Order: sequence, then C-alpha cells, then structure tokens
Amino acid sequence: MGGDFGPPVIVAGLAGELDAWRAKGVRFLLHGDQAQIEAELARKPAARSLCDIQHADKVIASDEKPAQAVRRGKGSSLWNAVEAIRDGKAQAAVSGGNSGALMAISKLILRMAADLERPAFVVSWPSINGVTSVLDVGANIDCDAERLVEFAIMGAAFHRALHGKKEPSVGLLNVGEEEQKGHDEVREAHQLLRDGNFVADYRGFVEGNDLSSGVVDVVVTDGFTGNVALKTAEGTARFINNEMREAFRASLLGRVGALLAQSSLRRLRARIQPDAGGPLLGLNGIVVKAHGGADAKGFASAVRVAVDLAQSDYVSEIRRNLENLTAVLAKQSQARPVESLG
Repeated sequence: MGGDFGPPVIVAGLAGELDAWRAKGVRFLLHGDQAQIEAELARKPAARSLCDIQHADKVIASDEKPAQAVRRGKGSSLWNAVEAIRDGKAQAAVSGGNSGALMAISKLILRMAADLERPAFVVSWPSINGVTSVLDVGANIDCDAERLVEFAIMGAAFHRALHGKKEPSVGLLNVGEEEQKGHDEVREAHQLLRDGNFVADYRGFVEGNDLSSGVVDVVVTDGFTGNVALKTAEGTARFINNEMREAFRASLLGRVGALLAQSSLRRLRARIQPDAGGPLLGLNGIVVKAHGGADAKGFASAVRVAVDLAQSDYVSEIRRNLENLTAVLAKQSQARPVESLG
C-alpha cells in the first residue's frame, strides 16, 4: 500500500516480469487492502497465480513519524510484510512506504545482526565499470570507526551477492588519499580495515570523484556525507536531463537529432537515474526500500534486489564477519594497558 501510487504500480511491476519470477521460483505475498489488490490483479490476471493476499485494514501514512508508526503499526500492511520474514512466511520484504517507519519496524521485529545499532542504507551508484555500492546514504548521521568498519563488511557482502564480484574492493571516503587526512574516526577505521581481515580487498582512502570512477566496488562513508552526495547526484542527473531536453527542443535540427537518438538517450537516462531501491543492511532478514516515486519498472527492480539477496549467503556472511569484528575489538580492548593512579 506504500509509495506514491500503491497497488496499481506494485501489481504492474510484478506482472511485468513474470517469466523471471517463475524462473527463480518466486512467489509473492501482498499485504494491504484486499479489494484494491484484487482489482489490480484482475487487470493483470497472468500474475494472479504467483500472488497470495494478506488483508490489512491499517496503512502507515507516508508522513507518519517512526515512533508513532511503531506504537500503532501492528496489523498494518508494512508491519505484516516485515513480520512475515520473522515468522518464516517470506524470505524478504519490499516496501515503497515510509522510510523511517520501515526502518523502525524492521529493527523492532527482526532485530539487528551481531551488536549493530541501526541498519544502513546502500545504493548501487552508476560508475564507469558498472555500479559502485555506496553506504551509508542516510540512516546513520554520526559514525565512529567501528560503525564504518561494519559498513565495509556489509557493503562487501551486498556487492558480492547482488553484483557477483567474488572479492569486491572497498574504499573509505575521505577528503584526500593521504593517511594523515580526515577526522579521527575515518583514520581509525582505515587502520582497522588495513590491519584486520574484515574485507578481502581494502584499497584505502578514496575521494568524492571516485564515486563514479569505478576505482573501487564499494565506497564507505557516514550517513550525513552519503546522503548529501546522493542528493547531489540525483539533482545533477535531473539537471542533465532537463538541459538535454531543452537543447534538443531549441531547434528543428535538434528535434530531428533527438528523434534519431531516442534509444541512446533512453539508455543514458536509465544509466544516470538513481537506483530504484536499496536494502536496509544489518538486519536479521532482508528488507528493501523501494523509492516512493518508483514506477512499475522501478518497483520490479527493487524486487529483483530482494530476490537476489534472498537467494544468496548474504545475511550469514554479514553475521560471520561482524562476529569476527566484535572478537577483534574485544581483544584490542583487553590488550590496552590500564592507567595506574597514584
């Protein structure tokens, strides 16, 4: 029931890729108003055989605060979708609804892996070599060194599961590549990643212009910096689209050129558009947030992310590596000398 368009877009998204879902053995449990969902399935009858419906009277509003959503959310479509993972009725959940509510409810129902405090948002960022996984892009504003190492572990596991790279390379976003640059938390995280065995291919510091250069597969940063970078990239993509549209409309020759280059322009637009959805990394389960404004293709893209993660070793890998990090930090803490007081 979430997102800007609700059941019409969600059902159309599922119906548009039926062959792919059948090939992967996927079924769908749709949570929400049964009458509305049935009406959409009636328009896409081919999808009906892959879908079951769990009716929910309650819907969490897009502007509802997370704390309020947690208090009154039980029995809502969003709550039930996440609860289905805990109860073994589903292997992943996808929602285009309220981001804060989705995070709070997912954390409450599924709990966090190892000793994590909050999930992290990751996006697949277009780059020269394909895509770069960037995290965190908004869930955790203040991050210490340990949190950044956790992001590196989760980002590598995500990139391996979703993009098929056996040993993803990881970089830590900084204001320069020199070891002495950056604040204390970034430098401490760099030392942990360099000296530990948390990710197989750690490349050190990268800069903002490396987000799209493809120099590493995974870029790690705090949620404040990541969100600013993401919004900047989204705004730049819209600016380029608008400028190209105006340039082609400016003359008859330009309009003819646009007509001839239509397929190439469509590919370019698809390439620079932000990813249709991103998972909440670090939960004991797979939850993917689809963009609220996603169309049918965009929602299907978010579902593909959930399916690929559910059919991988992603959750177990993150848990194993986070337990390894906890053990290393505990040993370091025990090895530190205790100050004697006279």
